[in-house]
Amino acid sequence: MDSNLPEHNDHPDRWTLLRDVAVLQVKLLVDGFRDLVLVPASLVAGIISLVKGTKDRPGPQFYQLIGVGKQSEIWINLFKAYEHAPAEVKQEYSFGVANMDELVDKFESFVVDEYQRGGVTKQAKERIDKALNSIQRDKQEEEQN
Repeated sequence: MDSNLPEHNDHPDRWTLLRDVAVLQVKLLVDGFRDLVLVPASLVAGIISLVKGTKDRPGPQFYQLIGVGKQSEIWINLFKAYEHAPAEVKQEYSFGVANMDELVDKFESFVVDEYQRGGVTKQAKERIDKALNSIQRDKQEEEQN
């Protein structure tokens, strides 16, 4: 076992802290580069999934990309150094909701409620569906010719 690593409830020594700071910087760069690539790649994969799919079933390209992104997130393991934190600083921090997905769920619930009342979101959905159906029809016609 590395003598620079802290015992379970001890404070890390300065070399452990310096290593953790340096490793975090490298991981932040890798994570940032991954995010920089994922922004346009996810948009392209989403569009391809919509165009290559059938009327109600999008293609798998977007979710395949998400799978790769999830694996890269596990591989990067951005906050592993938190394991070295002294016990007195290890605590849960509240952002008001458990995670970003809860916030998205609340927003989605609002949009669905608005849609069910026949508001603007229903009209927007109908227009988007019409445009996507048109694109898919054009694609199918091109493939038949």
